[in-house]
Amino acid sequence: MVQALAGLALADVNPARPSDGTLRAEVVRFLASGLKTLVWPRAETSDDVNAIVASLARIAPDDLSVRLTVVGMTDHVVEAHGMEQACETCMYYLQRRRFCELPELMLPVEADWSCGLWRI
Repeated sequence: MVQALAGLALADVNPARPSDGTLRAEVVRFLASGLKTLVWPRAETSDDVNAIVASLARIAPDDLSVRLTVVGMTDHVVEAHGMEQACETCMYYLQRRRFCELPELMLPVEADWSCGLWRI
């Protein structure tokens, strides 16, 4: 049963949730329109991460622009402390699905995007 569900997108399990493609297009639209996100400072300590995660928990799951703002999402790689912080190198990135599985975010993303919760 679990294996059968593993290949399904959340929209397949919960029809009320938009598909990855629909969500990705919406994220692209927000970022391309110049949405100002909280890129700096990056979450470098546990306290920083916990503060962002707590903020995300208070935002409605469908309030995408605010969620993107709080997490500091960009449509390009961010360099911090001499290290490129791309989604594709983050521990939460699912390469085949092009998806961030950080429980508090759970969004389709591109490999060359970045967010403030980036982790090796």
